[in-house]
Amino acid sequence: MTYDGRWTNGWNDGAGHALPHGSGGKPVTIPASIKASDVARVTDRPQWVEISGDEVWWDEPRPHEGGRRCVVRSTSAGAVEDVLPKGWNARNRVIEYGGRSWRPHRGRLVFTNWADGRIYVCSPGAEPEPLTPEGPARYGDLVVHGDEVWCVRETGTARDVQRDIVAVPLDGSPLRSVIKYHHFLMNPRISPDGRQIAWIGWDHPDMPWDATELCVAPIEGGPHRVLLGGASTVQAEWRDADALYAVTDPTGWWNIHLVELDGTTRDLTPLPLEFGDATWKLGGVFFALAGEKIVATYGTADERRLGVLDAPGSPMRDIGDGYTAWAPTLSADGTHVVGVAASPYKPYEVVRIDLETGERAVLSPEKPLPPAELLPTPEPVTIDGVHAHLYAPPGAGPSPYVVFVHGGPTGSVAPVLDLEAAYFTSRGIGVAKVNYGGSTGYGRAYRERLRHNWGVVDVKDSETVARWLVESGRAEKVAIRGGSAGGWTSMAALVRSGVFCGAVAHYGISDPEGWAAETHDFESRYLDGLIGPLPETRQRYLDRSPELHAAGASGPALLMHGLEDKVVDPSQSERFAAALERHGHRWAYLTFPGEQHGWRREETIVTVLETELAFYGLVFGFPTPEVPPLALEGNA
Repeated sequence: MTYDGRWTNGWNDGAGHALPHGSGGKPVTIPASIKASDVARVTDRPQWVEISGDEVWWDEPRPHEGGRRCVVRSTSAGAVEDVLPKGWNARNRVIEYGGRSWRPHRGRLVFTNWADGRIYVCSPGAEPEPLTPEGPARYGDLVVHGDEVWCVRETGTARDVQRDIVAVPLDGSPLRSVIKYHHFLMNPRISPDGRQIAWIGWDHPDMPWDATELCVAPIEGGPHRVLLGGASTVQAEWRDADALYAVTDPTGWWNIHLVELDGTTRDLTPLPLEFGDATWKLGGVFFALAGEKIVATYGTADERRLGVLDAPGSPMRDIGDGYTAWAPTLSADGTHVVGVAASPYKPYEVVRIDLETGERAVLSPEKPLPPAELLPTPEPVTIDGVHAHLYAPPGAGPSPYVVFVHGGPTGSVAPVLDLEAAYFTSRGIGVAKVNYGGSTGYGRAYRERLRHNWGVVDVKDSETVARWLVESGRAEKVAIRGGSAGGWTSMAALVRSGVFCGAVAHYGISDPEGWAAETHDFESRYLDGLIGPLPETRQRYLDRSPELHAAGASGPALLMHGLEDKVVDPSQSERFAAALERHGHRWAYLTFPGEQHGWRREETIVTVLETELAFYGLVFGFPTPEVPPLALEGNA
């Protein structure tokens, strides 16, 4: 392939001569392909937004600054400027995945700092001052009430972790512990009259998408009441001193309910659509209050909309036309709502929308994008009940395809512009993103298809999409890749299905029994629901382990892992590599110092993508001279 600015859907040998690609089809000439550095600077998105007076604040990923999160603001004049000084990182490790990490307060920023876990306060651009003491505590899910920050505090390490809700005075006075009723807590909310606190809690072995409790207690202490239990409640906000709005799923769909303090509930959005999603980060905002109105994101994983509920019982009024995905963060005042949204043609951006007219303004700086002809349009499809989004490469005829498997596994992917997918499609490699059984966005019944069937349903659904790609004439060969739980599915599919010619696993799980014993507290009982409780169902763990069945690998594997990963230990990748070696299969294993569970640094993202491309060149059989060569270990 050349970098002379043009290539065809037959691969170029570097001298302008097309190499065979697929089984034919009319060659199509398109501009040169996307660079990995282009992807690294666009691929992530803001996590939180908030309206503060006549300003809007949000956080930006900075892969070129070591992966830090910088809080910025759009001033009343429309200028975007950094609030957080260089060297500071508004992240935290609560439940390892983190929680709401900052809030504006009277022109100042309150935030958690990644390096030491403490809460700080600063004026824009000024040196931050600590509000919490030195020590091993971590804080997250921040909300400001009066002159205090209320949040979740986490102390301890590994499996010996305690959590409580604490109040942190903004004047530097000692913090105080308020709520300790559950092992896991989130969503601290003070009633408008300041007399009560509401929160959402749960205990092992449940995950927050299984069952939680919405509770209320006097703010000065005393017995608490459970207003909602048994279902999954993912957000709650006070309507007034006598009732809350809550996103909960007793009907099998996360709908918005009105919850009275006597426990009486009413579904305000009785639709087979999701108004919530899985809680992987504490502090998600799926709806926001704008006076008497409720502004909410809703839909399925195939399309998520933004709507306004003008009054209880009224229909949703859509105001977010043109966007197909909304991140779980909203902020509203009396006239506008601000959120983070994307479409098949735009990456995630911070957008402000007028609640009455729907007029919008994009507040975040425009991201540099490759030419439009290089950007594939996602096509939602359903194949034998399995949901997927296809990103087709240019040109006609069969192409190599990669099945992308999302993490979680309780998660989903949306049909939006994706430069990571475009990096491969611009080189003639198709991408099929699978929302396998167990994914969110299609109701609890679809989510629970994976219950006790992890390593079975996810593998079968990925295989279903791969076989359809071949049988429909779209693909000639298919590989599979994923991160975390998606890495597990990729490795499991490689050793079990016989369909995939290779697998890429980013920080994946290969030994479920070992992972259950060594992972962090939040997910330490996750496999009770995904596979079964130990030791009663140990044989399932052994039967489904990719490591123990590496002999059946249908192709080589590329494994990559961050060395500071506290969610999936790097030994999971090391053991799978060793198992492939024992059985005479080929593999490559790369590690990245300074990276945790996921890639955040620009140099890491570039290396990962270029290595992955080199791997596909080996398994699909085409040259990749524009990236460093990859040598596989093991027998040829």
